[in-house]
Amino acid sequence: MSKRSTSEQVPKDMQVRFDEITQLMNTFSQTYLNEEYASLCRQVAATLCRKRPSPLSQGKAATWACGIIHAIGMVNFLYDASQTPLVASSQIAGYFNLGMSTMQTKSRQIRDLLGMYQMDPDWTLPSKMDNNLLAWMIQVNGIAIDARYASREIQEEASVKG
Repeated sequence: MSKRSTSEQVPKDMQVRFDEITQLMNTFSQTYLNEEYASLCRQVAATLCRKRPSPLSQGKAATWACGIIHAIGMVNFLYDASQTPLVASSQIAGYFNLGMSTMQTKSRQIRDLLGMYQMDPDWTLPSKMDNNLLAWMIQVNGIAIDARYASREIQEEASVKG
């Protein structure tokens, strides 16, 4: 069960900033990604807008948009040639006219703020959730197992515990 909100609601004082950043991300996503990525990026932006104080209130909108796309790309292996869509990190940075180090620094800041990591079930694209082993791992008597292959009794208990 997700520990994060999927809401795109933001405080009124952050709405203009949210719209500015999401417009940039939506345009990039329409060209190079898809609506699923765009939606997840908007959720990241909304989550950052709801933080107090919001880190999005400082810095350039393009830097935040680029960093958010890169962070979600890191979680979902956007840069892996076996994945679709496939977009190179340099292509993202170039689109926003940023250096690679600027993009990577902002991406790292976002991932640290939200506790993101590769294959993070909270930030995995919904279409890739079935293939994300971390989303299905539970501990039973100290041993990690795939919940999909556990007995119904264990699955029900895991569901109750979230």
